Amino acid sequence: MRNSHLLAGILAPIVGLGGVFAAIVINRSWWRLTENAISDMGRVGLKYNWVMNASLVLAALLGIYYATWLIKRSRNALERAGIVIFAIGLAFLTAIGVFPEGTSPHYYVSWAFFLTASLGLLMAGAGMGIAGNREILYSTIAIFALAWILALWARRHFRGVAVAEFIGVFAIVCWHYLVMLRVASAEATA
Repeated sequence: MRNSHLLAGILAPIVGLGGVFAAIVINRSWWRLTENAISDMGRVGLKYNWVMNASLVLAALLGIYYATWLIKRSRNALERAGIVIFAIGLAFLTAIGVFPEGTSPHYYVSWAFFLTASLGLLMAGAGMGIAGNREILYSTIAIFALAWILALWARRHFRGVAVAEFIGVFAIVCWHYLVMLRVASAEATA
């Protein structure tokens, strides 16, 4: 069972970002990193919007499956609560694909994804630090702070929000793989 959870954790960001990058290629005639939002490529009525939307849903489901395993092996209540909140953030990522741009819930589920995923990773990282993993604690704080600073900067300097969104997404992905490597390493030595 552990292997399927780890495989899901490995694949989740690859599937999600793969779909987004495929959508960028498909929509390269009009989509611009500094002028648009990532969600523009999944909007209602756009030909091939399913490429991005389906990949977000699948990536989120894989991530939630991985998170169920991570929750079971968490070492304290703060870590567990953080992973649960992070998984809720992934549920909002599913909602982004289900309620694409052009539907009334889209704006809210997009913000909910970034806010809950950020809060979840911060809480889980703090919980891991309390449990003795200082590397994860310091890395979590650095990733969280740097991502929010850069995203706010990007939001002020570019017309579109895609740069800020990508900063947030890459921060989440970096944190995810950092935690996965530490967990897999701890499992291997146990």
